[in-house]
Amino acid sequence: MINLRNLYMPVQPTVKQSAEHVTYQEIVPVAELSNFIYCYWRLKTSEPLSDPFHYRVVADGCIDIFFELNNPAENFVMGFCKKYTEFPLENSFDYVGVRFFPSIFPQLFKTDASELSNRFEQLSAVIPDTASFISERFSNELTFPQIKETFDSYFLNLIQNTAFSNDTRFYNAMEIILKNYGVINIETDLDTGLSPRQLRRLFEFYVGDSAKTFSKVVRFQNILRAKPSGQSLKQNKLFSDTGYYDQAHFIKEFKTFYGVTPGKLYGR
Repeated sequence: MINLRNLYMPVQPTVKQSAEHVTYQEIVPVAELSNFIYCYWRLKTSEPLSDPFHYRVVADGCIDIFFELNNPAENFVMGFCKKYTEFPLENSFDYVGVRFFPSIFPQLFKTDASELSNRFEQLSAVIPDTASFISERFSNELTFPQIKETFDSYFLNLIQNTAFSNDTRFYNAMEIILKNYGVINIETDLDTGLSPRQLRRLFEFYVGDSAKTFSKVVRFQNILRAKPSGQSLKQNKLFSDTGYYDQAHFIKEFKTFYGVTPGKLYGR
């Protein structure tokens, strides 16, 4: 399998709304899991908020497991999304999640990623054994390092007992997309021995959508990681450098994936 961690670092926005009372943390798994799980994350309030909180998740190409630490029996899986998602939360919460690199969740759990795309589902309906493990082993008494250790142990055992069917043609195509930051022509640049129909079928199964949609998300994610300024967006014509037809196309796609325009996010 290609080294996903070296090729892709998906970004989620930092918490800004009520930031003084809401924290978001990420912690990497043990080294043996570094090519399977991008991070464990925790989103929590330090004290009750005066108003309900809306948490925005931007498109990142990943699949996440998540649950409220105060009620771990209610656990969920969020599939690949081709637009941003907003979660209205209560004024007090403590969410924990596992973010899998693209293609890993279907490999581990023998699940078709396209069946989870653009929605979240009760974990018990998809992988009941993992849902039971979370329900039984987690509580609000655990610290974040203890949460990491518990998940590390579970997923190390799971990976050691999983037969991976790594399709080299699919992973070669994914490597091309990631190495080129999503700025590719799907019809001409993915010559890995797959027909267009095979390519779409494999990306839908392992990622959750087509290679073209995945490339768009990768391109968007690399713009986020670059943290462009409002001035550079205008002067450097970032939209043309990253393969967009024009500025309007860039703005529209960015807003689809993030929920706001790049001008509003980075300043004009």
